[in-house]
Amino acid sequence: MKRSQLNRIIADAAGFADKMNFKLPPFAFWTPDEWKDKGCEYNEIRDNMLGWDVTDFGSGCFEKTGLIMFTLRNGNMNDPRYIKPYAEKLLIIDEEQVTPFHFHWSKMEDIINRGGGNLMVQVCNSIENGGFADTLVDISTDGRCCSVEAGAVLTITPGESITIPSGQYHKFWGEKGSGRVLLGEVSKVNNDIADNRFYESIGRFPKIEEDAAPQYLLCNEYP
Repeated sequence: MKRSQLNRIIADAAGFADKMNFKLPPFAFWTPDEWKDKGCEYNEIRDNMLGWDVTDFGSGCFEKTGLIMFTLRNGNMNDPRYIKPYAEKLLIIDEEQVTPFHFHWSKMEDIINRGGGNLMVQVCNSIENGGFADTLVDISTDGRCCSVEAGAVLTITPGESITIPSGQYHKFWGEKGSGRVLLGEVSKVNNDIADNRFYESIGRFPKIEEDAAPQYLLCNEYP
């Protein structure tokens, strides 16, 4: 991805969040120069990768396969300084913009439609070698527990949520014609380095072509 594209994406995402009356913390807007003056008192942001996370999953086409995330809070089970056993993210997706099939080895999460369009979620159990199972999938949506067929696609409308347990494959996108979607994610501690298992071999963090100066830094770029 080009840095100029990332600059536009982040500025647009911040504007959309504000339009939806979701207020981001101050560090969302710190420039690279401002980061240079931030001392060790802000290491929780650096060490736990809080902040902006934009990826095209190595697809080369963010508009088709991509995701905007902002990690608001996160713990670290390997560091006693950060005892939070939970994480919270903001996610923004466009109509038909896909986050590919993946599961988490450890993390359980609730994905919440905070507003905008409808979220489409496809679910499937995993088997030991990382493949898809053909078994019924147990789901929980806002306190309602039931089972659906492998590969079922669920519609999560604004205000609704779905629980994704560890080991359960999920793929999601914004429903065509319903508008951009603002999502919340509440989960166990998030570890994007070691806890993601994508069905296909893809890139988690983008390779960046530095065609412009960064306006904001991504969560893996802090000095």
